[in-house]
Amino acid sequence: MSGGWQNSNRARRLPPNWQRIRARILTRDPICKICGVRPSQFCDHIVAKADDHSETGLQGVCGPCHDQKSSAEGNAAQRANPRPGRTRPPEQHPGMK
Repeated sequence: MSGGWQNSNRARRLPPNWQRIRARILTRDPICKICGVRPSQFCDHIVAKADDHSETGLQGVCGPCHDQKSSAEGNAAQRANPRPGRTRPPEQHPGMK
């Protein structure tokens, strides 16, 4: 799997019949639902992390649109949960106490 799946539990959260669902969505959406130009290559969850595997919760998208959407979702998640800062509060000079 690609590097993006290394720290993900997404594969374990997919239903056992995921390959059949994916094939149905890509057959239904042969052209990317985002750009409307390139052929669909990925079965994309419309709402990130919703785990909605229904026909209405999935869409066929091309590689570039999938990468852009996934990147935007990842960036939004990082902004929502920023890492704590690594700077210490300034210490008072020892002679100033």
